[in-house]
Amino acid sequence: MSKQRLIIFDTTLRDGEQSPGASMTQEEKIRIALMLEKMRVDVIEAGFPIASPGDFESVKAIAGIVKDSTVCGLARALDKDIDRAAEAIKAANSGRIHTFIATSPIHMQNKLRMTPDQVVEQAVYAVKRARNYTDDVEFSCEDAGRSEFEFLCRVIEAAIDAGARTINIPDTVGYQIPSVFGDIVGRLIQTIPNADKAIFSVHCHNDLGLAVGNSLAAVMQGARQVECTINGLGERAGNASLEEIVMAVRTRADVFPVETRIDATHIVPTSRLVSSVTGFPVQPNKAIVGANAFAHESGIHQDGVLKHRETYEIMRAQDVGWSDNKIVLGKHSGRNALKTRLQDLGIELASEAELNLAFTRFKDLADRKHDIFDEDLMVLMMDARSGQADAIYELVSSHVCSTTGEAPEARVTLRANGVENTVTAIGGGPVDAVFKCIESVVGESANLTLYSVNNITSGTDAQGEVTVRLEKAGRIIHGHGADTDIVVASAKAYVDAWNKLASQSLRDHPQHHQGV
Repeated sequence: MSKQRLIIFDTTLRDGEQSPGASMTQEEKIRIALMLEKMRVDVIEAGFPIASPGDFESVKAIAGIVKDSTVCGLARALDKDIDRAAEAIKAANSGRIHTFIATSPIHMQNKLRMTPDQVVEQAVYAVKRARNYTDDVEFSCEDAGRSEFEFLCRVIEAAIDAGARTINIPDTVGYQIPSVFGDIVGRLIQTIPNADKAIFSVHCHNDLGLAVGNSLAAVMQGARQVECTINGLGERAGNASLEEIVMAVRTRADVFPVETRIDATHIVPTSRLVSSVTGFPVQPNKAIVGANAFAHESGIHQDGVLKHRETYEIMRAQDVGWSDNKIVLGKHSGRNALKTRLQDLGIELASEAELNLAFTRFKDLADRKHDIFDEDLMVLMMDARSGQADAIYELVSSHVCSTTGEAPEARVTLRANGVENTVTAIGGGPVDAVFKCIESVVGESANLTLYSVNNITSGTDAQGEVTVRLEKAGRIIHGHGADTDIVVASAKAYVDAWNKLASQSLRDHPQHHQGV
């Protein structure tokens, strides 16, 4: 029996970006969008065009570049949102407008301050307005997970009559559990008279750790689109993880009556790219894409896998993009080998000058680290591109003296607006001392809400990847740095964050706007 298509709707560039500190530049969004297209994602929600000029331009740029996936823009049920989204996706080969309005009593009463009748009227109006621009309109009932069933039936039936061809049922606050949520979706499909005229979708948040379970339960009850993100990225506890949804459906083909068109071999490279761009490390025991996902330490497990892989592995590591031979390049590799491998990783170099710069950085790293892994290349390029041409601050050098029983002292030379400044400071530790030096040059301080260190690969010569998150005047910024010296990596990350804070062009964080 032939299986139905499960549409994979990726919202890494929209909902994923709502994670505090995960804002992406236009160039970064384009790189991720191209990897998603290579993975054969059906729908890419490229952003929330009304949120800011930067978001609009990113969606517009992606719509003009991506050819094989549908490019979607999010819009509240408001004229200005819908018109802006339509303008952003106008150049797309296949474009979609995704409009939404809240349907739960708590949202309608306390946020919208609208009656149920007014919500239905606005939903219908929004769908009809969006249909003036495109036949592909998706309508979402925000906070459907806490909405009244009868009202959901009413507003969904009206939205389908108005022209919506996809109906999304979001568990916006991660409130539902699989058995209940699946039943809700199934009953909606069975009860709504015109349900056969639309594809039903789900968008689940992970506040109780049930986003994937809820999504799959809905698929079993008739949902044929799942909205998800790479690495489960998203606001609060995140969204349903794309890689887990895709591989669950594929691995348990005996259970699920659907199949996807995803090329799973691009899952791990895309996961690495998103992690590098956002500065959100992937936990080692994360399903599918974590470093330990296919690692075996137990002697019993090792013996079983060596005798027959399927004794302890339910999928092949290579099928999702892991490689047996992770060592790719070394100090004797040439420019073309580097360029080719970067392209394989989804990193396109804009010019010969950028290739030369990348090659110089690669050789420098190869002199300090014997084996260069894919992970090293991803972080090397991320680190290079974080040093913007218009950066106000640039790390020139750092020196730290740390002796047992004595307070560490740092001396940092920082170039600020083209002028070199050398300062010293004493701190509670070497990193603290370096940060104080940088703050001294910057002339102000911010609240350090996250300091994370992650080894990029194994071995004592591995690069350390440092992520810092700063909060200042309501703005949340993350900085990223990598080096074989962890103190230098920390300094790079702190400087990167201060450059972003100093940038006048940085848009408001999308979390300031309401989404599904």
